Amino acid sequence: MSTHGLTELHRTERVGWLRALVLGANDGILSTGALLLGVAGAGADQTQLVTAGIAALTAGACSMGIGEFVSVSSQSDAEFADRVAEAAELAEDPDAELAELKNIYVGRGLPEPLAWQVAEALSQDDALGAHLRDELGITEEMRARPLQAASSSFVSFATGASIPLVTAILAPASFREVAITVATIVAMVALGALGSKLGGAPSWRGAVRVGVGGAAALALTYFIGRALGTNVG
Repeated sequence: MSTHGLTELHRTERVGWLRALVLGANDGILSTGALLLGVAGAGADQTQLVTAGIAALTAGACSMGIGEFVSVSSQSDAEFADRVAEAAELAEDPDAELAELKNIYVGRGLPEPLAWQVAEALSQDDALGAHLRDELGITEEMRARPLQAASSSFVSFATGASIPLVTAILAPASFREVAITVATIVAMVALGALGSKLGGAPSWRGAVRVGVGGAAALALTYFIGRALGTNVG
């Protein structure tokens, strides 16, 4: 939609890639940071930490990418099946489908004569598109895109996971656990704030959500690793 020759940008158009981006990066930061902190708490040296971190990054990124592809592909298959079924219904009984479209617009508040006019006009232009949009809620902007979701999840997880991993590599041994904790929480808070801002919500809301949850997860993982390391030792 445009106003005064300018194209309007709606946040709902970002929902597909934004969800995959934020979810993937958040999982990468938290799961890898928590794993590294737990392993460090158990007494692992730097070589063991790096090995565990690289394995977590690789496995996590592949898992996120494949999982997102399978999930969104199922959504895409359902949309395709609905499209085929709706096209068949239009071919079999176009008058009934026109009346169904009219009733949708009446239900949204249009007077019946105007609803008929709108339904007829839209059906002449693109009957299938009108039914997919107004009856089933399927639009081009919200259409399932498996490859986009999978690639976004893979790259964002790997990028997020690299933050605590690089911190574990560069931080001195005496400061490593604190450095991993700080880097992980700061990255999660920044990501939460960015995700909320892109979604149109106050930045602090997302920052608090992921900051508190992430800190709790890190603490739990660290103390479990510490307890197991002590018992094994």
